[in-house]
Amino acid sequence: MSISATLPDAVTPTGGARAVAPRRRGLRPAANGLPWILPAIVVVVGLIYFSIGYTGYVSTLDWNGFILTEPTFLGLANFAEMFGDPVFWKALTHTAVFYVVTFTVQTALGFTFAALMHSQVYLRGVYKVVVFVPTVLAPATMAPVFRQIFDADGQLNTLLRAVGLDGLAQTWLAGGTTAMGVVMLATIWQWTGLTFILFYAAMSQIDTEILEAARMDGSGNLRTLWSVVWPMCKGTTVALATLGLIGALKTFDWPYLITKGGPNYATEFLGTYIYHTMLSEKRFGYAAAISVALLVLALACGVFMSLRNRHEGKA
Repeated sequence: MSISATLPDAVTPTGGARAVAPRRRGLRPAANGLPWILPAIVVVVGLIYFSIGYTGYVSTLDWNGFILTEPTFLGLANFAEMFGDPVFWKALTHTAVFYVVTFTVQTALGFTFAALMHSQVYLRGVYKVVVFVPTVLAPATMAPVFRQIFDADGQLNTLLRAVGLDGLAQTWLAGGTTAMGVVMLATIWQWTGLTFILFYAAMSQIDTEILEAARMDGSGNLRTLWSVVWPMCKGTTVALATLGLIGALKTFDWPYLITKGGPNYATEFLGTYIYHTMLSEKRFGYAAAISVALLVLALACGVFMSLRNRHEGKA
């Protein structure tokens, strides 16, 4: 018996034979992508979306948060109270002012530092570290420092009195305007480093021939920065604006750690107001309603910025 007789071939319609690939044993079919994305699905659906849905449910209740206490269904009464709450609108106004001031100052400082670091500056590496270090420091560790500096008997007033500027010394954290200024200053101090890094990376992508052409046309350094570099960093600016807006809506750490929302709600934000309403007043339903409003505002702002950028990109 020939060897070919032991290996039957598949017969084609034309009578010819075609080779049949040998079947490999012991190998399982390749797994699809579901096992890889399953952990993410569990986290997103089981944790985030469930939490959002549960918060929406709690926002319709009058409940103090204790499991043994029977909640009372209120429907949309918490939202109606929220729209008539002057503290809620004050917190929303503070958020808007906070965003405009911090984003403007951080953008100006970050762009300026990035431009300086791209020039021939001695010890550029050291300056980069100094500017970026505040970004990685936790507010919980630095808030006591700011409280100490701006205390009535703190280092700032001591310095002002030492140089003969006693009239400028004041209780910085006891006044509404100055307390908000301290919170803004702490936020700017922390996040300017991130703005600087992103602008520095954006400037690194600009073709040097474009800058050389601008200089050959007679543009000075400031003119080149304003007319060439700044427009080419537009994408970075838009991204920072979007992140800054969402971050301002979620602001909690600095105002709570420095002023706890005071004095007299002068530094109250949506995040701190939710915290006080939930833990101090034990009004979980009303706090959940404010949380839902915060989520809707964040999503609306994100969608608005995205649509606006897409429209400008097509124009």
